[in-house]
Amino acid sequence: MALKIENLKAEVEGKEILKGIDLTINSGEIHALMGPNGAGKSTLGEVLIGHPNYKITGGKILINGRDMTNATPEERARAGLFLAFQNPISISGVKISTFLRMAYNNLYPDEKMPLKEFFNMVKTVMKDVDMDESFISRSINDGFSGGERKRFEVLQMVILKPKIVILDEIDSGLDVDALKLVSAEIKKMHDQKVGFLIITHYQRILKDIIPEFVHVLKDGRIVMNGDNKVSDRIEDEGYDWIKE
Repeated sequence: MALKIENLKAEVEGKEILKGIDLTINSGEIHALMGPNGAGKSTLGEVLIGHPNYKITGGKILINGRDMTNATPEERARAGLFLAFQNPISISGVKISTFLRMAYNNLYPDEKMPLKEFFNMVKTVMKDVDMDESFISRSINDGFSGGERKRFEVLQMVILKPKIVILDEIDSGLDVDALKLVSAEIKKMHDQKVGFLIITHYQRILKDIIPEFVHVLKDGRIVMNGDNKVSDRIEDEGYDWIKE
């Protein structure tokens, strides 16, 4: 499984945000995308999953060699792509139980998992990410704290079994204990050869999840590629030493 981004350009409301991104993420690889605020990191995640507010103006998005540049978010999800949002929205009236079951059935229509077996799986993962079972009957993110919303994003990630995962600032809003739980789930999926793009401004999550590849985004372009030594230096010195 591979996500390949070729010279990707995108704009929102007529303003160019991404100015030519080249990046390849293979199964079992952990990539970190870092950069100052406003660099376009979250925009890249939204564009990759097919958010309708963003217009692709050039380049390609390939999943396993298949051109998905103009595909719907649903088609990208079926191809194995998943995005954990930086600011997950609440959807009043849509229960978590209904949402997860429908999403799973849409991704795996041939599996026909019995309802009881499915919800036993959900409850097991809820325990792993420290979400009380009572959340299963609540509306999506309705009244959730920031940390609860992030844990629900991780719950979806584990249940839906994607092949390439984009995590947008997954560590924000999490305390130390919650971050350890989230890191443990990422490691489990990495052991199953899932590929990760971890979008982060700080190095907090990268202390536990060591990236093989670190990319620095500034003003809509990747201006540096390296390993975790890059993220270590960013923690010490910020971004001023990196020239565009």
